[in-house]
Formats: sequence, C-alpha cells, structure tokens
Amino acid sequence: MTTDCDLIALVRSYNPHSDADLLRRAYAFGQEMHDGQFRQSGEPYFTHPLAVALILAEQQMDDASIVTALLHDTIEDTRASYKIVRDQFGQEIADLVDGVTKLTNLQLSSTETKQAENFRKLFMATSRDLRVTLVKLADRLHNMRTIRSMRHEKQVQKARETMDIFAPLAGRMGMQWMRDELEDLAFRVLNPEARNSIIRRFIMLQRETGDVVQKITADMRLEMEKAGIRAEVSGRAKKPYSIWRKMQEKDQGFSRLSDIYGFRIITGTEADCYRTLGAIHQRWRAVPGRFKDYISQPKSNGYRSIHTTVSGRDGKRVEVQIRTQEMHEVAEAGVAAHWSYREGVRVENRFAVDPARWIAALTERLDEGQDHDEFLDMVKLEMYTDQVFCFTPKGDVIKLPRGATPIDFAYAVHTKVGHACVGAKVDGMRVPLWTRLKNGQSVEIITADGQSPQATWIDIAVTGRAKTAIRRSLREEDRERFIKLGAELARVAFENVGKKATDKALRTAARALALDGAEDLLEKLGSAEVSGREAVRAIYPDLAEKPGDEVDQKRAVVGLAPGRRHLRAPCCQPVPGERIVGITFRGKGVVLHAIDCEVLAQFEDQGDRWVDLQWQEGTHPAVNTVTLDVSISNDTGMLGRICTLIGEQSANISDLRFIDRKPDYYRLLIDVDLRDAEHLHRVMTALEADSNVASISRHRDPARATFVAFEG
Repeated sequence: MTTDCDLIALVRSYNPHSDADLLRRAYAFGQEMHDGQFRQSGEPYFTHPLAVALILAEQQMDDASIVTALLHDTIEDTRASYKIVRDQFGQEIADLVDGVTKLTNLQLSSTETKQAENFRKLFMATSRDLRVTLVKLADRLHNMRTIRSMRHEKQVQKARETMDIFAPLAGRMGMQWMRDELEDLAFRVLNPEARNSIIRRFIMLQRETGDVVQKITADMRLEMEKAGIRAEVSGRAKKPYSIWRKMQEKDQGFSRLSDIYGFRIITGTEADCYRTLGAIHQRWRAVPGRFKDYISQPKSNGYRSIHTTVSGRDGKRVEVQIRTQEMHEVAEAGVAAHWSYREGVRVENRFAVDPARWIAALTERLDEGQDHDEFLDMVKLEMYTDQVFCFTPKGDVIKLPRGATPIDFAYAVHTKVGHACVGAKVDGMRVPLWTRLKNGQSVEIITADGQSPQATWIDIAVTGRAKTAIRRSLREEDRERFIKLGAELARVAFENVGKKATDKALRTAARALALDGAEDLLEKLGSAEVSGREAVRAIYPDLAEKPGDEVDQKRAVVGLAPGRRHLRAPCCQPVPGERIVGITFRGKGVVLHAIDCEVLAQFEDQGDRWVDLQWQEGTHPAVNTVTLDVSISNDTGMLGRICTLIGEQSANISDLRFIDRKPDYYRLLIDVDLRDAEHLHRVMTALEADSNVASISRHRDPARATFVAFEG
C-alpha cells in the first residue's frame, strides 16, 4: 500500500509548497478511522480513499482536495463527525468532506421523480465548491475499477448509474479521459460480450495489418520535420465503448467502421496548429465534412482543438486532433485545470472556462416549487450533449441519439405510431420526416389509418429500434412486392453474365447463401439485403468477378416497368451509388430523387406515386451531371487549376458559370459529368485539398424541380 511519504512525494513533485504535515495527519486520521474495516475484495478499507487521493494527485489537485479524498468516507462510515473533522482539519475541508458524504447518500438509481430531486440536491451541493464533484468522480472511478468484487446485481446497478450520470457529468466538466474510462468500465459490466468481441476484432486487425498506429505516427512525425514544426505526435485505438456506440449510431458492423484510430499533435503555438493542419492535408486526403475548428470557436467548457479526418495508409480513415500544450491541459483535465501547477507554481490556464458558472447558472433557475420532472428534463438537456431529448405533445420526454429524426421519435413512442406515421410537426411547424431533431423540441407525429412503413424510411431512421421495426413490417407486408422486384434484379444480374435466372438456378443460389428457397432469395434481393452480384457469385464465382461492360443507360435503374421512361431530378441530381426513390408522372414516366431531397416533402401525402428503385449494379458511364458550388481565391491561373484537377479525376466539365465575383474570391457553379457517388467523392476531395479552394459543396436547387419535363 502507498505510504504517507509516497503520497507526500507525489504531491510535492508538482507543488513543492504542499503542506506535508497536513497530508501526513490526514493519512493517519483516515487510516485510524477505517481500522478494522474491509472492502468486499478483502483489502483494508483505507486502500480505497487512498486510491481516490492518488487519482486526484495525478490530476495535480490542491492539498484540500487530496485531504478530502483521504477523509471522504469518515463522516459516513466511521465514528468521526463533522465537528471532529472541522476541529482537526478546518472549516474548508470539513465542508468538502460533508459535501461528498451528501452526494454519496443520494440514491441516484431510483424512480424518475426521486431522481429529479437527487439531481437538484447534487447541483445545489456542487455549486458551493466544485471540488466536491471532482472528489466524487474520482471516488466513482476507483469503485468502477474494482467493481468485480461486488455482487452481479450491484455491479449492473452501479454500471448503469455510471453510464447515465457520472460519465456524462465528467464529460460536461471537460474531463474527457475520465468519461472515456468510466464508460468503458461500465460497458464491461453491461455488455461484456460486445466489448470482448470488439477487442478480439482489434487483435485480428493488428495481426493482419501490423501496428497501424505506430506506422501512421511515424509518418506524421516525418511530415512535421519536413514542415519545420516542433510537435509531439501520439496515436491510439479508440475505446471499445466509443467504437460500439459508433456501430449502433451508424448501424454498421466493425469491418465497415473507418475512423477507429485517433491521433493527437501538440504544437508550441496556435499558429503552428494551422501550419500542422496544412501539412497534414497536403500529405493525406481530407474527408469532406469531417473538419471542425474548435480553436476559433471553442466549446462551452473551454475545449479548443482542430479536428480533421483524413484517409491514411491503405485508405483507412483516421481522426487527427491538433492543439497547443495549454489547450491540451484543458482538454485532459477539464475543471481540474483550475488547480494545476507548472514548475511548482499555481497557474491560471487562459483557456480554462470554469464549469462552476454552468452549474451556478443552472441552480439559479431552480425554484423550490418547480416540478421535479421538469427540472430533471432541464438537467438532462444540459448534461447529455451526445443525446437528444424531445417532448411529446403531452410533455413526456423521449430520449434519442443525436441525429435522430421524427421517424425515430415515432417508433420510440410506440411501434404502432411509427407504422402509421404520415408526417410530423416540430414546435407546431410541419417538417419533412428526415429532419434532424434538436434538444428541447416538441414533436407531434401525424398518423393515418391504413398507412404502412415505406422502404425509404430505413435510410431516414438512425435508431436500431426503428430500423428493425421498419424492416420487419416491410418483410411482412411487402413480401410479394419484394419478390417481384427481386425477380427483376435476378433476371438482370444473371443476364449480365450471359445466364438465365431459372428456378433451379435461384434454388441453387439460395442454398449456397443458406436461404430458405428461391422465394426467400428473391425477397432479400428486392429488400436490398442481398445483391444481384452476390446471387450470381454463389453459383458462377468466376463469371461474377469478371468486370462487365458499362451499364446501358436505358437499363440504369432497376424496378421500372418495361418501357417506362425515367429522368434524374434536376433539383437533387442523384447519382449511382446513392439511395433513390421514384415519383411517377401519369403518362410520362418516373423522376428519380435522392432519398434526402427536400422536394419529396411535396409528395408525402401521395404514397401511391412513390416507387422503390435501385441503381443497376456495374460500371456506369460518366453521363450523370452534378453541380458543384465552389469558392476559389482570385489568383492568377486558379480557374485553370480547378479545371485541371477535375480532369485529372477523369471527369468532364459540361458547364461553368460565375454567380459571385469579389476582389478576393470567385464563387462559381460547375456542372461535372460523373459515373457514380464514388467518382463524385474523388472529385470533391481533390478540389477541397487545394489550399486556394475556400469551400466546396454539392449544389441542390429545389426550385428546379418545377422544370422537370420528359422529351420525345
């Protein structure tokens, strides 16, 4: 066990002016009070408060916090009293120990109404001195590290409480390292199979690819040296719980996740942060839409850093965080940075924002007569920044992951409500079903008898519950439609390799894919659970692997009736590889829209006009025009360079028009003829990587939908 001398040496390593006598007396007092007490593991009980003190010492906390950790269970579990602690260690420490005792006695796993009152007490207590919360978080961290000695039921209760309350609280305090560890320790209890599976996949991945982290770290250090930037570079694989949460949110398996590795570059100055960003983007291709500048726009808890995601070795995506040492201290320690020492002197970090202001602002709004549930809802909106809490018209709270839509909300209320959904109102305004919900919004689901889920909802929903319910309903109610669509997909897929989709061929393919007969295969083809290429490969592997000719434009879309004409909607310009839906126009044809096109809201009440369609598998010719909105610096030769970059990606510019001219930049719309979504991604990435391109986005114009017309 760590001795009092060891503890004093650790504290004095960062605070030479520490009161050694105070620490020694607290150590002796805590050891005496807990004498004869043991933890469930059989260890002397004093090992626990000592471990809590060591956790706070690692965070370079002040003497009062260290002493409070040593004494935090004395008032509750020993013969010591508030008066005895005050007489021996002073008013400040006695109040801190009493505050931790009160937090410990809160039953945070009880019913919602009682939990609301507990939250109220928690925030009222911590508003007086935030160190109470820090000691309690360290106390919970050590308890979670040693939780295996508890009964299983107690483990589950504590783990759920940690996941719901203490981990988000640590994150809100800016102590992200503690939040990550608390979540992972709770995850180990709540879902050990999932955690072990992810760890096994990591081990397999490392065997297959080697130490990717070490390789990429070395590459980044080399780029820093080339650019003349002095920086520390480190990398790591993300925590199992973080990966599992991504898998749930994106509804993807481990093999389809990209950014499972994270890298951190710590520079000397803020200017070097931006120089580093430029060096990284010059060396690796940036992923569009994955750049955030928290230096120019810090988070509310003072967090500052640049985040970018790039395609690293072998096309693997990796996340890179770039910050200075001061920013790093705030990012790691959060509120504890207020008590940090540098070179033996207490210093104030200019980037640290006192979270006590947040708690004080919260407690100021408390009214003794306020409804408990209303207060709990308000606290959750403040704390759980990675979740969305919305309200039903009756005031009930629905918890959803960030990015959820009204479809997810409807299924969270009840499966029947989800199935019958035809529209939604958010804060009284009618909105499309793919609208992303925000904290505190009131959502009303509009239902209709006879309505059933649409296949397009699978791409709109983000929660597993909604997706599962939609797929189940589609399988039950639309089996015949899927079989019919699947038959067409099978026919085309087999004809592409010079074969026929006979009943015997389909039965053989179904057997090879472990499916229950030809109809089961056709159903899964129609519902996009199995591709036509997979069905062909099951019995003709050699033929399926051979690259075919370009897809005939007349047969570019599967699911249309023979001879039915189709047209890409000019408003959203869908391309092969993107999820599409068709809107029929009587006597004319079908207009193809991207699943997230705003114009589709006009047809929400006309379900009979919607057609489930898919792009034909294979290589499409570069005839699909997409309009790009590009802002470039007004430099000599810049326009020519843009055209060259597009040409280097084997894409053709069919039109180009300026929509804004300024002395320092031009904004223009460029029509580019492309093959598919991957081709589009390559073109946009190539342009975005150029330092003189200020911004690039895909231009979509809902007004152009009114000009849809079929020629001939």
